[in-house]
Amino acid sequence: MDLEKWLGKGIELGTEYGIKVIGAIIIWIVGSWIIKKIMKVMTKMMNKSNYEPSLQKFLKNLTGWLLKVILFIVILGNLGVETTSFAAILAAAGLAIGMALQGSLGNFAGGVLLMIFKPFKIGDLIEAQGELGVVKEIEIFTTKIVSPQNKLVIIPNGTLSNGNITNYSAEGILTIFHTFGVAYDADIKQTKEVLMNAITSQDKVLKDPAPMVKVSELADSSVNFAVRPSVKAEDYWDVYFETVERVKNGLDAAGIEIPYPHAVEIQKQG
Repeated sequence: MDLEKWLGKGIELGTEYGIKVIGAIIIWIVGSWIIKKIMKVMTKMMNKSNYEPSLQKFLKNLTGWLLKVILFIVILGNLGVETTSFAAILAAAGLAIGMALQGSLGNFAGGVLLMIFKPFKIGDLIEAQGELGVVKEIEIFTTKIVSPQNKLVIIPNGTLSNGNITNYSAEGILTIFHTFGVAYDADIKQTKEVLMNAITSQDKVLKDPAPMVKVSELADSSVNFAVRPSVKAEDYWDVYFETVERVKNGLDAAGIEIPYPHAVEIQKQG
């Protein structure tokens, strides 16, 4: 009698839980198939929107894990496991982690914004957070730029995305701003010719837009000239420094004085 009783109970439990296990397996198979489809659609959308590869990888991994956790909770619920407390534990853990990583999450959000809106790209010359340099890497938490002194500057994406960003390379062409002063007795026409030759003799200086040399100021001890050559973004520093050297050599060769501060000593007699 006991054997029949236990056998019947075993069949009953086996039937009950066997159906649940089969249902869980079916849910797992169907859920996994749905997740794959979602990931494929997501990948196509990100490729179409030209998302950065690093951002694509991170978002796909994050979305994949979230969907798998949801699928796991659904399967547990189908097996009769109480999932309310389980979900509460996950929510509490997520809140605790979020509080602990508040700064990192801000940098992560900033990195996502930078990769989506793309205010700059690798190779661009930018100025942000008081730093000037060429963008070397755009990571999910930080952006790395190389300064003119060849120093690596690492800027957190949270502060970077919330501040002003000047992208000198966005338009593809940069205008160099130089101001050179000469003595008041210098011939203006001759000086303009010397300054113009100093920039137009460089192959990297663009003809369109045309370079400009104009009198900009009658200063206390000099007549100042604004010199404005335009260049491609990658040629900015080469032309910047080359122009200074050529201007100095050209003015010296033409006998045009470059004024400098003079100290006057007054002695009182008696």
